[in-house]
Amino acid sequence: MDSYKTIDETIIGEGYYTEKRSKFLAYAHHVETVDQAKNIIAGYRKKYYDARHCCFAYVLGPNGEEFRANDDGEPSSTAGKPIMGQITSHELTNILICVIRYYGGVNLGTGGLIVAYRTAASDAIDHSKIVTRLVEEQVVFRFTYPMMNGVMGIVKDMQPKIISQTFDNDCEIVLSIRKSQAEELRNRLNGLTFGGL
Repeated sequence: MDSYKTIDETIIGEGYYTEKRSKFLAYAHHVETVDQAKNIIAGYRKKYYDARHCCFAYVLGPNGEEFRANDDGEPSSTAGKPIMGQITSHELTNILICVIRYYGGVNLGTGGLIVAYRTAASDAIDHSKIVTRLVEEQVVFRFTYPMMNGVMGIVKDMQPKIISQTFDNDCEIVLSIRKSQAEELRNRLNGLTFGGL
């Protein structure tokens, strides 16, 4: 797989749920690293210092290889897991959802909590913009100046992104292309060297 779904980084998806005077405020963020997620969580803990719980779940990496869910003092698996469940069911990655709970004085029970955190997280995703991103791979190719036309012909044909290029006696071009096409791009560029173009 060389594409994945995430949420647009320009929008923070906001969700809300209330049950028996408990309020659940949910926020969905696009994140790329664990540190980024931790900083956002710390920010919400500071901003909502008077709230009872700040629960969260995040998934990182094109294949969702890094993930964490936290109940922050709620009964085990009643907060982080339902939030994570929404991320998984929407097939999203590079996303953090924080749900802040203001306790309303009435216990909701485990079933009530699961519904509350799940619904708030789902609402935050609904208020986000889901986008598809490509997993890209960089291809570095060094060549001599006379091969320039051949190289640029392949670039024009396969449409990789040009990250950088140096044209001198010895030239170098750094390209970025979706992972599934990287091998073909390398083969075609390498073919220039031996094809005498």
